[in-house]
Amino acid sequence: MPLTGTDVLIVEPLDAQATAWLQQRHGVRLAPELARDPRALRQALADVRALIVPPAVALDATTLQQAPELRVVGLLGHGVESIDVAACARAGVAIVRGEAAGAAAQAEFVIGALLALLRRVPVLTEDGARVGRELGGITVGLVGMVSASPLLVPLLEAFGSRVVGYDPAVHASDALWARWGVTPLPLRELLEQSEAACVMLPYANRYRGLLGERFLPYCKPDQVLVSLSRSGLFDEVVLAEVLDSGRLAAAWFDSIEPGALDPGRPLSLVENLQVTPHVAAITREARRRASWIVARRIDELLTPRALAQSEVRPAAAGDWPDLAGGAASA
Repeated sequence: MPLTGTDVLIVEPLDAQATAWLQQRHGVRLAPELARDPRALRQALADVRALIVPPAVALDATTLQQAPELRVVGLLGHGVESIDVAACARAGVAIVRGEAAGAAAQAEFVIGALLALLRRVPVLTEDGARVGRELGGITVGLVGMVSASPLLVPLLEAFGSRVVGYDPAVHASDALWARWGVTPLPLRELLEQSEAACVMLPYANRYRGLLGERFLPYCKPDQVLVSLSRSGLFDEVVLAEVLDSGRLAAAWFDSIEPGALDPGRPLSLVENLQVTPHVAAITREARRRASWIVARRIDELLTPRALAQSEVRPAAAGDWPDLAGGAASA
């Protein structure tokens, strides 16, 4: 039976089945219009225990003061840039993210982007012809071992690609490399050996500008690059130089920092740079999986036992239903 009052305020709409499942267990209010009205959102938070918001909605310490009962914030997609994570921790508010649900979509996006770039950006052969390339038989370097990586590797291997990888947080002796079928290399060696590179490293301030003068000038000639990471990982001056020189044949960024393409900025006139608006992880299937991750974890955290334990665990594949099997069991 649904509870009275508003336990869960949904500002970012979920999959319809996931929403109905939550409504059977909690008092739920659907209010997507609050995403455009910060004042009304704050006023609506007085008795809310769980809040699901889109990435554009800011949740800071001031807003949290208006939500004394809030225990969990749910996000369907990537990034917590608009959320004051420290303020949430101080207030005892857990943050639940559905980003792992987009791993399969990201892996497919990378394959599509690499195929497009390799075929669309011709290179000069020994006999003087300018032709595209195939994904099979080349070396692909993965920068960042993330949830999409173990799904991407077998797709690349099916084409016949050799896969090498680098992650500053994963030692070369870690069993993960063998388990995922990736040969670990230092970053410079990875770029020197790879005809194609894919950057998926999660952003952190210590990695800002990592891909700059120390590494990008050494990428293999005519390399193509796909990045699903925040563009702050790149030194935009050096990136523009290697793209303009042709050392890097082409790059595809699935997001780029605001203003990076403004007139006068190094990347503004670069023709062999393609940018898409953060769409790699956004598919119908991924959104449904993310909805179930967030809905089920919120349900767990709103039970007295979960609240007493104050436990937040990473999302796992079992947190969403089989897409062919319909809604999760009650």
